[in-house]
Amino acid sequence: MKTIYLAGGCFWGTEKYLSLIPGVVSTETGYANGHTENPCYEDVCRNDTGHAETVRVNYDPSKLSLTFLLERFFEVIDPTSLNRQGGDIGAQYRTGIYFCDKADEEIILGSIALLQESCIKPVVIEVMPLAGFYPAEEYHQKYLDKNPGGYCHIDSAKFETAHRSIDEATLYRPPDKDALRGSLTELQFEVTQNGATEAPFRNEYYDEFKPGVYVDVTTGEPLFMSADKFESNCGWPSFSSPIRGDLVTGLPDHSHGRERVEVRSSHGDAHLGHVFEDGPEELGGLRYCINSAALRFIPKDQMAQAGYGHLLPLVDKA
Repeated sequence: MKTIYLAGGCFWGTEKYLSLIPGVVSTETGYANGHTENPCYEDVCRNDTGHAETVRVNYDPSKLSLTFLLERFFEVIDPTSLNRQGGDIGAQYRTGIYFCDKADEEIILGSIALLQESCIKPVVIEVMPLAGFYPAEEYHQKYLDKNPGGYCHIDSAKFETAHRSIDEATLYRPPDKDALRGSLTELQFEVTQNGATEAPFRNEYYDEFKPGVYVDVTTGEPLFMSADKFESNCGWPSFSSPIRGDLVTGLPDHSHGRERVEVRSSHGDAHLGHVFEDGPEELGGLRYCINSAALRFIPKDQMAQAGYGHLLPLVDKA
């Protein structure tokens, strides 16, 4: 578990948004980096205590990197606005990143530098070690859960997408080969790690057309949807496209005296199969010919429980 403290204007909306990001374990609103002890809300608002409305964020670094978390945080603040976010004005509404782990400072400053490249005005996010954090009153905790129609300076559309903000590079980090040898079958290992090809028409998913998602067998990363699967009569699962283009990479393959394009998973770097230009024209003209042994199929009715609920809208897409 790791902890970071983020100030982004009124903490009601900031807390709600951050709590929805996969990998965030818990959140708490409070007052940070002021010059008095144990302030109350009225003190912070009216008595110039110097505190910022702040959210304590506890997150699992195996599922969510600090860099990714900060990128999501930047999406719901105006990083160039000093002491103001939305309609809220005052030093207590300043933006800030307060850290406890000195090793986080370099990551934070690097993220700020990248952010500045996309901003015309100077970025004014305060970056400091945490100098005191006092939990806010109980009625401020999970305020928008208790009061769904309550005031919030963050666009409600951001809440709709927050739970789909998955840090894929961290969540789907591939195991080492020794671990894979213990978790995969011999065929799965040979296909994904050594580029082998399974037999046509004698593999698990060539004739599977139930709704669901197909994931990388080495990492669990979702790669293909059932809605993009079609019957090609080639003997292997065929898809018109991956869920997103950046989930797979294409590499030249000159083996067996043929010119082909190998398909590998981007994060797992597992051999999946090949892509050809003989797919149905109405589906884009491509055929991703993928080994069943490189995939694991999650049926639609098991997707939510398995952690793929955010992809359910894609199962029945037109």
